[in-house]
Amino acid sequence: MADVTATKHKAPLPPGFWTIWTTVALDLVGFGIVAPILGRYAERFGASGLEVGLLFASFSLAQFVFAPILGRVSDRVGRKPVIIVSLVGTAVGSFITGAAGALWVLFLGRIIDGASGASVAVAQSAITDIAPPDQRTKLLGILGAAFGIGFVLGPAVGGLAALGGPHVPFYVAGTVAAVNAVVALVRLPETKSVVSIPVRNSRRVRAVSPELLRYAVIGFIATAGFAGFEATFSLFGERRFDLTEGSAAAVFLFVGVLLVIVQGLLVGQLATRVKPFVLLRAGLVIVALGLFTLSSATTWPVLFVSLAVLAIGQGVATPSLTSLVAEAAPEERRGEALGYQQSAGALARIVGPVAAGAIFDGIGVGAPYILGGALVLLAVILVTRGSRVATSVA
Repeated sequence: MADVTATKHKAPLPPGFWTIWTTVALDLVGFGIVAPILGRYAERFGASGLEVGLLFASFSLAQFVFAPILGRVSDRVGRKPVIIVSLVGTAVGSFITGAAGALWVLFLGRIIDGASGASVAVAQSAITDIAPPDQRTKLLGILGAAFGIGFVLGPAVGGLAALGGPHVPFYVAGTVAAVNAVVALVRLPETKSVVSIPVRNSRRVRAVSPELLRYAVIGFIATAGFAGFEATFSLFGERRFDLTEGSAAAVFLFVGVLLVIVQGLLVGQLATRVKPFVLLRAGLVIVALGLFTLSSATTWPVLFVSLAVLAIGQGVATPSLTSLVAEAAPEERRGEALGYQQSAGALARIVGPVAAGAIFDGIGVGAPYILGGALVLLAVILVTRGSRVATSVA
């Protein structure tokens, strides 16, 4: 009996999984190279603080628009060609940014890169294509660890590349994306075995079903709360703990490493024992607890405990929500459904930082985290109501 249990828990990963994982990780390394230095780079072209904010928002806005489109296309023609085209787009966007001679060219590069960045939802769709239902949350968690690794390695590579000049990191990011596209062309498997063309009249109904719409709202609310934390933490750290840019980056590195550990190891263990609904609800409660604790943090132990709690909750909640979306979506519409989910997250990354920044200035240093915690608790209520509806229907 023990041998059977051990075999069940150590089931081999589906063929092609690590190729998809590597593709996503390298893509996010490229993003991690660009993100920390883009603001300073834009100042060379006379960008104001507002224009820098709009530059970042343009990436998320493009992702908001194109994520469902790329997901829908991947449902029709397959995952592999869409991922390859997206990687090529990322390379083009990065090269344009590096070669920019004017501010509007920077915006063009970021918009192209943001539209191409919507391929993450397609990669998630590819994982759900090959993952047995009982392994979905685990594999999506491991895929989520690629995000953390990208954000850990990317800034380090970008910092080294910047020693060669301000344009060099963008050329490095473009080269990483271009090489990634060539490798994907050769090694990336096509995971969608049956490429179907959906019926026109039923497409919209399926794409915005009440259950998927509820998940999109949950994702938007929860991501807005977390994005507000990301946007204002450097200001919070400076006011409460005298953190410099370097020490704030080190704190984010701490959070990123924890996310990698939680999504790469802990989620897989939990997913074999706990349903995604329960994991999502627990993860969101933990995120809210972390935000509330962070809002009142004035000592280093409380700061690091609150950040650890926040990272653990986010690491559990994110793959659980993605797994539920994949489960709720019709197989022939899974890419589009995950695209809408990513689109909701992109919109939250526009709204969340703006709202958090305004509240930080207008109310107080810890206020964005109190609001963020309240938003995440609202998401918990929506998850709980959805769980009850699903149970009553069953």
